[in-house]
Amino acid sequence: MGKATVAVLKTTPETVLRDYERLAELAGMSASMDKKAPTILKDNISWHFPFPAANTTPWQLEGTILALQKSGFQNITAVQNKTVVTDAFKGEDLNKYVPLFRKYAIPVLFNFREEDMKWVAYKPKKKMHVLDKIYPEGITIPDYFFGKNIVHLPTVKCHIYTTTTGAMKNAFGGLLNTKRHYTHSWIHRTLVDLLAIQKEIHAGLFAFMDGTTVGNGPGPRTMYPVVKDYILASSDQTAIDAVAAKMMGFDPLSLEYIRVAHEDGLGVGDVRDITIAGADISNESWGFHVGNNLASMAGHLTWFGPLKGMQNLLFHTPVVNLFIFASESYHDYYRWPAKDRRTFENWRATTHWGKLFQQYEQVAPAPAGVKS
Repeated sequence: MGKATVAVLKTTPETVLRDYERLAELAGMSASMDKKAPTILKDNISWHFPFPAANTTPWQLEGTILALQKSGFQNITAVQNKTVVTDAFKGEDLNKYVPLFRKYAIPVLFNFREEDMKWVAYKPKKKMHVLDKIYPEGITIPDYFFGKNIVHLPTVKCHIYTTTTGAMKNAFGGLLNTKRHYTHSWIHRTLVDLLAIQKEIHAGLFAFMDGTTVGNGPGPRTMYPVVKDYILASSDQTAIDAVAAKMMGFDPLSLEYIRVAHEDGLGVGDVRDITIAGADISNESWGFHVGNNLASMAGHLTWFGPLKGMQNLLFHTPVVNLFIFASESYHDYYRWPAKDRRTFENWRATTHWGKLFQQYEQVAPAPAGVKS
């Protein structure tokens, strides 16, 4: 695979928008995508509530739009997806994306609306590790994605099933339909298969990763936010995830999804073969630890533990609705009001990134006639 480049910068609320433009230049964004092709913005809504580090930040979204426009990418559209535990409409509202979509006239499409796009059968050219076995009736992906650039907007955070999550995991919601929970027992190799598909269908791939506030603990929702003031970018989805994992304190090649993507030649997972442009991160190793919460313990029991053999009963029948209800109840009606809302409000009131978030909360509504 050779060398890869990941751009990393230290940033501040005062300079962050300009820094995203510089980040794009350092990471070679213009050369990695086709300016004649439309560009999809794929933000990351891990939880519709604005929990720090869980979701694309508004300055990450705005900085990306400005960097794309400055580089000559004009035909830009955002694509949202839903999951069994997140609400795309609530997420883009509470995380303050909607005013930015309106401000920059970015149309928003939803991959679960038939009027926006249709799911079509796709036979990958590259041999799949698991997706063809998980979906024996055939792999389907949105027809809108073919021939377009895609820019992923993940954050630096831990994940209960993959240890870390980032650019490669961000394809999960866009390219798999609402039955994507079928893949959880094989999640690492699912992400590798999705990266292979992306390389076949997209005109170009790029990622901007926000690490201004990062997530330690049982992510991607209920975490311990830590202010780190970093932003990252790369055209290599594996390399940017590897660098973020290294900064969090993990050995990237010990993470199956990074190692297998590296072995398959889909990206560079060995940080010794990655050029870091910008900041010196040689001493960054934060000692993060995933840990557990109630949801992760239940998930490990059913996806990887003794109940794994009962998945057809538990997740391929209406019984799955009980698990969806339990997850929604735990996150939205217990964790958020009992604990995580206070964490968000403390971050909002006491950190420089929380105060910047307040500025995005005060953005004026769009002029009449402008639609999201």
